[in-house]
Amino acid sequence: MTSTVSTSPFIPAPAAATPYQGDIARYWDGEARPVNLKLGDVDGLYHHHYGIGAIDHEALGDPEESEYEKKLIAELHRLESAQAEVLLDHLGAIGRDDLLIDAGCGRGGSSVMAHQRFGCKVEGVTLSAKQAEFGNRRAAELGIADHVRARVCNMLDMPFEKGSAAGSWNNESSMYVDLDDLMAEHSRVLRVGGRYVTITGCWNPKYGQPSKWVSQINAHFECNIHSRREYLKAMADNRLVPQAVIDLTPDTLPYWKLRATSSLVTGIEEAFIKSYEDGSFQYVLIAADRV
Repeated sequence: MTSTVSTSPFIPAPAAATPYQGDIARYWDGEARPVNLKLGDVDGLYHHHYGIGAIDHEALGDPEESEYEKKLIAELHRLESAQAEVLLDHLGAIGRDDLLIDAGCGRGGSSVMAHQRFGCKVEGVTLSAKQAEFGNRRAAELGIADHVRARVCNMLDMPFEKGSAAGSWNNESSMYVDLDDLMAEHSRVLRVGGRYVTITGCWNPKYGQPSKWVSQINAHFECNIHSRREYLKAMADNRLVPQAVIDLTPDTLPYWKLRATSSLVTGIEEAFIKSYEDGSFQYVLIAADRV
Protein backbone atom coordinates (compact mmCIF):
# COMPACT_ATOMS: atom_id res chain seq x y z
CA MET A 1 0.00 0.00 0.00
CA THR A 2 1.42 3.40 -0.97
CA SER A 3 1.39 6.11 1.69
CA THR A 4 -0.74 9.18 1.05
CA VAL A 5 1.20 11.28 3.55
CA SER A 6 2.53 14.61 2.30
CA THR A 7 6.28 14.85 1.75
CA SER A 8 6.40 18.58 2.47
CA PRO A 9 9.15 19.79 4.82
CA PHE A 10 8.51 19.67 8.54
CA ILE A 11 7.22 22.99 9.86
CA PRO A 12 6.54 23.34 13.61
CA ALA A 13 2.92 24.24 14.22
CA PRO A 14 0.73 24.96 17.23
CA ALA A 15 0.04 21.59 18.79
CA ALA A 16 -1.84 22.00 22.05
CA ALA A 17 -5.64 22.02 22.05
CA THR A 18 -5.95 22.21 25.83
CA PRO A 19 -4.01 23.89 28.66
CA TYR A 20 -2.88 20.45 29.86
CA GLN A 21 -1.43 19.63 26.46
CA GLY A 22 0.35 22.96 26.54
CA ASP A 23 1.86 21.98 29.87
CA ILE A 24 3.02 18.65 28.45
CA ALA A 25 4.56 20.35 25.41
CA ARG A 26 6.48 22.73 27.70
CA TYR A 27 7.56 19.84 29.94
CA TRP A 28 9.09 17.87 27.07
CA ASP A 29 10.47 20.96 25.33
CA GLY A 30 12.46 21.61 28.50
CA GLU A 31 13.42 18.00 29.25
CA ALA A 32 17.12 17.22 28.85
CA ARG A 33 17.78 14.44 31.35
CA PRO A 34 21.16 12.74 31.03
CA VAL A 35 19.39 9.38 31.36
CA ASN A 36 17.80 10.00 27.95
CA LEU A 37 20.65 11.83 26.22
CA LYS A 38 23.67 9.86 27.45
CA LEU A 39 22.04 6.54 26.66
CA GLY A 40 21.26 7.77 23.15
CA ASP A 41 24.84 8.91 22.70
CA VAL A 42 25.91 5.25 22.81
CA ASP A 43 24.84 4.62 19.22
CA GLY A 44 22.71 7.59 18.13
CA LEU A 45 19.31 6.03 18.92
CA TYR A 46 17.56 8.35 21.36
CA HIS A 47 14.72 6.70 23.23
CA HIS A 48 12.22 7.89 25.79
CA HIS A 49 11.26 4.55 27.28
CA TYR A 50 12.66 1.91 29.61
CA GLY A 51 14.35 -1.43 29.11
CA ILE A 52 13.66 -5.15 29.30
CA GLY A 53 15.76 -8.26 29.52
CA ALA A 54 18.43 -9.91 31.61
CA ILE A 55 21.55 -7.97 32.56
CA ASP A 56 24.72 -9.03 30.76
CA HIS A 57 26.98 -9.04 33.82
CA GLU A 58 29.95 -10.26 31.79
CA ALA A 59 29.71 -7.16 29.60
CA LEU A 60 29.49 -4.93 32.68
CA GLY A 61 32.65 -6.30 34.23
CA ASP A 62 34.00 -5.29 37.62
CA PRO A 63 32.32 -2.28 39.31
CA GLU A 64 35.76 -1.17 40.47
CA GLU A 65 37.05 -0.73 36.92
CA SER A 66 37.38 2.81 35.57
CA GLU A 67 35.24 1.97 32.52
CA TYR A 68 32.42 0.40 34.55
CA GLU A 69 30.02 3.38 34.43
CA LYS A 70 30.47 3.69 30.67
CA LYS A 71 29.68 -0.02 30.31
CA LEU A 72 26.67 0.35 32.60
CA ILE A 73 25.25 3.14 30.43
CA ALA A 74 25.79 1.00 27.33
CA GLU A 75 23.98 -1.89 29.00
CA LEU A 76 21.00 0.28 29.97
CA HIS A 77 20.81 1.46 26.37
CA ARG A 78 20.98 -2.11 25.07
CA LEU A 79 18.00 -2.98 27.26
CA GLU A 80 15.90 -0.02 26.08
CA SER A 81 16.62 -0.86 22.45
CA ALA A 82 15.64 -4.47 23.24
CA GLN A 83 12.31 -3.12 24.47
CA ALA A 84 11.75 -1.33 21.15
CA GLU A 85 12.64 -4.52 19.26
CA VAL A 86 9.95 -6.43 21.17
CA LEU A 87 7.38 -3.78 20.27
CA LEU A 88 8.37 -3.97 16.58
CA ASP A 89 8.20 -7.78 16.72
CA HIS A 90 4.48 -7.47 17.46
CA LEU A 91 3.63 -5.24 14.49
CA GLY A 92 3.46 -8.30 12.26
CA ALA A 93 4.21 -8.30 8.54
CA ILE A 94 5.06 -4.79 7.31
CA GLY A 95 6.00 -4.04 3.69
CA ARG A 96 8.34 -1.42 2.27
CA ASP A 97 5.40 0.55 0.85
CA ASP A 98 3.51 0.64 4.14
CA LEU A 99 3.11 3.53 6.55
CA LEU A 100 3.81 3.21 10.27
CA ILE A 101 2.85 5.81 12.88
CA ASP A 102 4.85 6.39 16.07
CA ALA A 103 2.43 8.24 18.36
CA GLY A 104 4.32 10.15 21.04
CA CYS A 105 7.60 9.58 19.22
CA GLY A 106 9.96 11.46 21.53
CA ARG A 107 13.35 11.98 19.90
CA GLY A 108 12.60 9.29 17.34
CA GLY A 109 14.69 6.25 18.29
CA SER A 110 11.88 3.74 17.74
CA SER A 111 10.93 5.39 14.43
CA VAL A 112 14.48 4.93 13.16
CA MET A 113 14.55 1.30 14.29
CA ALA A 114 11.22 0.63 12.56
CA HIS A 115 12.51 2.01 9.25
CA GLN A 116 15.76 0.09 9.58
CA ARG A 117 13.81 -3.14 10.09
CA PHE A 118 10.98 -2.75 7.57
CA GLY A 119 12.32 -0.21 5.06
CA CYS A 120 9.01 1.67 5.11
CA LYS A 121 7.93 5.23 5.84
CA VAL A 122 7.55 6.06 9.54
CA GLU A 123 5.75 9.19 10.73
CA GLY A 124 6.18 10.29 14.34
CA VAL A 125 3.97 12.74 16.21
CA THR A 126 4.81 14.67 19.37
CA LEU A 127 3.59 17.76 21.19
CA SER A 128 7.21 18.87 21.65
CA ALA A 129 8.71 21.01 18.89
CA LYS A 130 12.18 20.41 20.34
CA GLN A 131 11.76 16.64 20.24
CA ALA A 132 10.52 16.79 16.65
CA GLU A 133 13.40 19.03 15.62
CA PHE A 134 15.88 16.67 17.28
CA GLY A 135 14.36 13.59 15.64
CA ASN A 136 14.27 15.17 12.19
CA ARG A 137 17.87 16.28 12.51
CA ARG A 138 18.93 12.75 13.41
CA ALA A 139 16.97 11.32 10.46
CA ALA A 140 18.76 13.77 8.15
CA GLU A 141 22.14 12.82 9.62
CA LEU A 142 21.33 9.16 8.99
CA GLY A 143 20.25 9.88 5.42
CA ILE A 144 16.70 8.63 5.98
CA ALA A 145 14.77 11.92 6.19
CA ASP A 146 12.69 10.89 3.18
CA HIS A 147 11.41 7.91 5.17
CA VAL A 148 11.42 9.00 8.83
CA ARG A 149 9.82 12.24 9.98
CA ALA A 150 8.47 13.75 13.20
CA ARG A 151 5.61 16.24 13.27
CA VAL A 152 4.42 18.57 15.99
CA CYS A 153 0.80 17.61 16.49
CA ASN A 154 -1.71 16.07 18.84
CA MET A 155 -1.86 12.26 18.76
CA LEU A 156 -5.62 12.55 19.27
CA ASP A 157 -5.94 14.41 15.96
CA MET A 158 -3.26 13.04 13.65
CA PRO A 159 -2.80 14.42 10.11
CA PHE A 160 -3.20 11.07 8.37
CA GLU A 161 -6.00 9.80 6.17
CA LYS A 162 -8.48 7.22 7.39
CA GLY A 163 -7.15 3.70 6.91
CA SER A 164 -3.74 4.88 5.66
CA ALA A 165 -1.51 3.07 8.18
CA ALA A 166 -0.48 -0.57 8.33
CA GLY A 167 0.64 -0.22 11.93
CA SER A 168 0.86 2.26 14.77
CA TRP A 169 2.06 2.32 18.34
CA ASN A 170 2.44 4.15 21.61
CA ASN A 171 5.65 3.38 23.46
CA GLU A 172 5.15 4.72 27.00
CA SER A 173 3.19 7.75 25.80
CA SER A 174 -0.46 6.77 26.30
CA MET A 175 -0.58 8.00 29.91
CA TYR A 176 -0.85 11.59 28.66
CA VAL A 177 -4.26 11.24 27.00
CA ASP A 178 -7.79 9.91 27.37
CA LEU A 179 -7.67 6.28 26.26
CA ASP A 180 -11.01 6.22 24.47
CA ASP A 181 -10.01 9.24 22.38
CA LEU A 182 -6.60 7.68 21.69
CA MET A 183 -7.92 4.31 20.59
CA ALA A 184 -10.56 5.98 18.41
CA GLU A 185 -7.82 7.87 16.58
CA HIS A 186 -5.63 4.80 16.09
CA SER A 187 -8.68 2.92 14.84
CA ARG A 188 -9.33 5.73 12.36
CA VAL A 189 -5.83 5.86 10.85
CA LEU A 190 -5.29 2.08 10.73
CA ARG A 191 -6.47 0.07 7.75
CA VAL A 192 -8.66 -2.96 8.45
CA GLY A 193 -6.27 -5.69 9.55
CA GLY A 194 -3.70 -3.13 10.66
CA ARG A 195 -1.92 -3.65 13.96
CA TYR A 196 -1.73 -1.36 17.00
CA VAL A 197 0.83 -2.02 19.74
CA THR A 198 1.35 -0.31 23.06
CA ILE A 199 3.93 -0.88 25.78
CA THR A 200 2.99 0.95 28.93
CA GLY A 201 3.03 1.01 32.68
CA CYS A 202 -0.44 0.57 34.14
CA TRP A 203 -1.82 0.30 37.63
CA ASN A 204 -3.15 -3.09 38.64
CA PRO A 205 -6.92 -3.17 39.40
CA LYS A 206 -6.31 -6.20 41.65
CA TYR A 207 -4.38 -3.86 43.96
CA GLY A 208 -7.59 -1.86 44.46
CA GLN A 209 -6.55 1.69 43.58
CA PRO A 210 -3.39 3.39 42.30
CA SER A 211 -0.75 3.00 45.01
CA LYS A 212 1.34 5.78 46.52
CA TRP A 213 4.18 4.71 44.22
CA VAL A 214 1.98 5.12 41.15
CA SER A 215 0.94 8.54 42.42
CA GLN A 216 4.61 9.51 42.71
CA ILE A 217 5.23 8.43 39.11
CA ASN A 218 2.23 10.47 37.94
CA ALA A 219 3.53 13.54 39.74
CA HIS A 220 7.08 13.08 38.47
CA PHE A 221 6.09 12.88 34.81
CA GLU A 222 2.93 15.05 35.01
CA CYS A 223 0.90 12.19 33.57
CA ASN A 224 -2.15 10.05 34.41
CA ILE A 225 -1.40 6.33 34.46
CA HIS A 226 -4.33 4.12 33.42
CA SER A 227 -5.24 0.59 34.48
CA ARG A 228 -4.89 -2.41 32.17
CA ARG A 229 -8.67 -2.81 32.34
CA GLU A 230 -9.10 0.70 30.90
CA TYR A 231 -6.80 -0.14 27.97
CA LEU A 232 -8.74 -3.26 27.08
CA LYS A 233 -12.11 -1.54 27.34
CA ALA A 234 -11.01 1.42 25.18
CA MET A 235 -9.72 -1.00 22.54
CA ALA A 236 -12.92 -3.06 22.57
CA ASP A 237 -14.99 0.10 22.17
CA ASN A 238 -12.96 1.18 19.12
CA ARG A 239 -12.70 -1.92 16.93
CA LEU A 240 -9.26 -2.95 18.19
CA VAL A 241 -9.14 -6.65 19.09
CA PRO A 242 -6.20 -7.74 21.30
CA GLN A 243 -4.06 -10.52 19.85
CA ALA A 244 -1.48 -10.50 22.65
CA VAL A 245 -1.42 -9.21 26.22
CA ILE A 246 2.00 -9.76 27.77
CA ASP A 247 3.10 -8.90 31.31
CA LEU A 248 6.65 -7.54 30.96
CA THR A 249 6.99 -6.62 34.64
CA PRO A 250 9.55 -9.35 35.49
CA ASP A 251 11.52 -8.38 32.38
CA THR A 252 11.78 -4.69 33.23
CA LEU A 253 12.79 -4.99 36.89
CA PRO A 254 16.46 -5.77 36.06
CA TYR A 255 16.66 -2.52 34.06
CA TRP A 256 15.34 -0.47 36.98
CA LYS A 257 17.55 -2.13 39.56
CA LEU A 258 20.61 -1.54 37.39
CA ARG A 259 19.63 2.06 36.65
CA ALA A 260 19.24 2.70 40.39
CA THR A 261 22.97 2.00 40.80
CA SER A 262 24.04 4.37 38.02
CA SER A 263 25.05 8.01 37.89
CA LEU A 264 21.88 8.72 35.87
CA VAL A 265 19.35 8.35 38.67
CA THR A 266 16.47 10.84 38.59
CA GLY A 267 14.88 10.03 41.94
CA ILE A 268 11.96 8.04 40.55
CA GLU A 269 13.71 4.67 40.48
CA GLU A 270 12.46 3.56 43.91
CA ALA A 271 8.83 4.20 42.96
CA PHE A 272 9.13 1.97 39.89
CA ILE A 273 10.95 -0.81 41.72
CA LYS A 274 8.64 -0.82 44.75
CA SER A 275 5.43 -0.66 42.72
CA TYR A 276 6.52 -3.48 40.42
CA GLU A 277 7.54 -5.59 43.39
CA ASP A 278 4.34 -5.03 45.40
CA GLY A 279 2.13 -5.71 42.37
CA SER A 280 0.43 -2.31 42.28
CA PHE A 281 2.05 -1.43 38.94
CA GLN A 282 2.57 -3.54 35.82
CA TYR A 283 4.57 -3.18 32.63
CA VAL A 284 2.42 -4.49 29.80
CA LEU A 285 2.50 -5.00 26.04
CA ILE A 286 -0.83 -5.14 24.21
CA ALA A 287 -1.05 -5.84 20.47
CA ALA A 288 -4.44 -5.41 18.81
CA ASP A 289 -5.79 -5.72 15.27
CA ARG A 290 -8.16 -3.23 13.64
CA VAL A 291 -11.36 -5.02 12.59
